[in-house]
Amino acid sequence: MDGPALSPAAGLLAQVSQYIDRQQEAFVQTLREWVAVESDSVQPVPRLRREVTRMMELAAEHLRRLGAGVELVDVGTQQLPGGQSLPLPPIILAALGTDPEKATVCFYGHLDVQPASREDGWLTAPYSLTEVDGKLYGRGATDNKGPVLAWLNAVSAFGALGQDLPVNVKVILEGMEEAGSVGLEDVVRRERHGFFASVDYIVVSDNLWLSRTKPALTYGTRGNSYFTVEVKCRDQDFHSGTFGGILHEPMADLVALLGSLVDPSGRILVPGIYSHVAPPTEEERRLDAAVELDLGEFCRSSGVARLLFRSKEDVLLHLWRRPALSIHGVQGAFHEPGAKTVIPGRVTGKFSIRLVPNMDAAVVEKQVRQYLESVFSQRNSPNQLTVSMVLGLQPWVADIQDGQYLAARRAIRTVFGTEPDMTRDGSTIPIAKTFQDLLQKSVMMLPLGAVDDGEHSQTEKINRRNYIEGSKLFAAFFLELAKLHADRGRPVSPAQGRTP
Repeated sequence: MDGPALSPAAGLLAQVSQYIDRQQEAFVQTLREWVAVESDSVQPVPRLRREVTRMMELAAEHLRRLGAGVELVDVGTQQLPGGQSLPLPPIILAALGTDPEKATVCFYGHLDVQPASREDGWLTAPYSLTEVDGKLYGRGATDNKGPVLAWLNAVSAFGALGQDLPVNVKVILEGMEEAGSVGLEDVVRRERHGFFASVDYIVVSDNLWLSRTKPALTYGTRGNSYFTVEVKCRDQDFHSGTFGGILHEPMADLVALLGSLVDPSGRILVPGIYSHVAPPTEEERRLDAAVELDLGEFCRSSGVARLLFRSKEDVLLHLWRRPALSIHGVQGAFHEPGAKTVIPGRVTGKFSIRLVPNMDAAVVEKQVRQYLESVFSQRNSPNQLTVSMVLGLQPWVADIQDGQYLAARRAIRTVFGTEPDMTRDGSTIPIAKTFQDLLQKSVMMLPLGAVDDGEHSQTEKINRRNYIEGSKLFAAFFLELAKLHADRGRPVSPAQGRTP
């Protein structure tokens, strides 16, 4: 006896999934070709900038083969501190489908990467995709070339089967995300009433699951206030034999300032910093309690002995819903191997504060400056203090009851057979807030990478499973979004609309 008949959408998804399985070697080969492009946007040198541009052109051609209309937007040049300038890679705007009866979903991704070389400690060649035990190692594999290609793999599957896309698809790809997304905001602002006018939903896939095996949906990120604090006696260094013991040393002042910012428990000591932190709601506590997080496994995969907090709830609270202060480095101090008896004449410390909802970067800047000036005054030092906030990015939070979140949850259940973890992200992904504020559109983060993918590290990889099943997930998401759009456009009968 035959089993129950599949619905048209389920039957189509089964065909798409089978096609993706059959094509997975070709899809991995395309990822291998993309990873081979050294699209490093961080090091501002002409050769690498040409590689980023070549990567954008390669992606544009891939989109054209899928039938997309593609525009490569010229965003000019980047002015460097030394007075030089480098051309910026173009930004890709691509579109497939203009059916006014369909929902329009836009995918954002980036094709540039962080620097990588074998000398950094890579066990494999970073720009040669290498598979070991189902793990595809290579710079950009998970951040962000793999997820971009997974989206395009889903699009290609419908076309290969002679099926119309269930939704209109738009794609915006940039090549400067790792270097601050130079030029992107201007393009988004300029295209509000053009490219983005018909967009209903925006999807970002540029973060990771909280687990090695369980999918996640991300509905918020922390913001970031980045500070420099400079202590200056003079521009030249001093000899410690001549001046040691008779000088207010800038490094001693700076160490005292940095040491005053946070206590051993991780609590920020700047007065008033917690005054505007939004307390977690009961719904947020419920969502956090449902997240699967094995702290022992998390520590082992992260290579740390233990965390500041011993319970899952406390870890998630302080990772997602509390501000955090991190000290990043000191500029101007001797740091090379060897014993150099120098007293730096001017040193600059760098630290950041991750912001959470209700915190305002401008208020945090004032609080930090006043506090450090107060601590410095107590040292009675004649040195000059300068505190600067060089970056102020606000946190982002989405509504998990929004339609595309509901569609994505159903798609995850279909493809992975489980409910996703509903997560916030402790890092800062500015483009989500930019899209939300400038376009007033629904923004969702739908990650594909596992927690141990090691983006930016010497072991960056994406699991073959995540890459291939992620391609199926995007296809399922298209179908769920189409169903949601159709249901919302269908007239409600009196019986359906009656309150019981």
